[in-house]
Amino acid sequence: MLRLCPSCKRKNRIPSSRLAQTGKCGACKEAIPPLASPVDVGPEEFDDIVGGAKVPVLVDFWAEWCGPCKRAAPEVKKVAQEMAGKAIVLKVDTEAHPGLRDRFEVQGIPNFLVMKDGEVIQQQAGLVTHTRMSGWLLDAARG
Repeated sequence: MLRLCPSCKRKNRIPSSRLAQTGKCGACKEAIPPLASPVDVGPEEFDDIVGGAKVPVLVDFWAEWCGPCKRAAPEVKKVAQEMAGKAIVLKVDTEAHPGLRDRFEVQGIPNFLVMKDGEVIQQQAGLVTHTRMSGWLLDAARG
């Protein structure tokens, strides 16, 4: 995945397995902090990130037309910020990527999935708070 260095703004390729770690810019050698925002992904990026993640992954299945999904977006963003370095947060547009939607039997959105070591350990449809999502991720990290 390509990430911008906050210091020099150069693009750096960060392996999926290291998205939750602090990296170092290849150009200026300054620190690149762990991923702290949700990442929109398709099937290829999804499989790469989930397969290589050393931390729990929260997946938000959503669609542009979905009102509750729009209300969930700030909560999902807050989880990504609070859990930076401890978890990775992904977003999957169910309209753009129906194969992922079907693969995880998503019937209603928003739909949240927590994965660890490539396996689903929690799935819930409906609007929830960032506190609850963070709790799922902390439980996954302990378990």
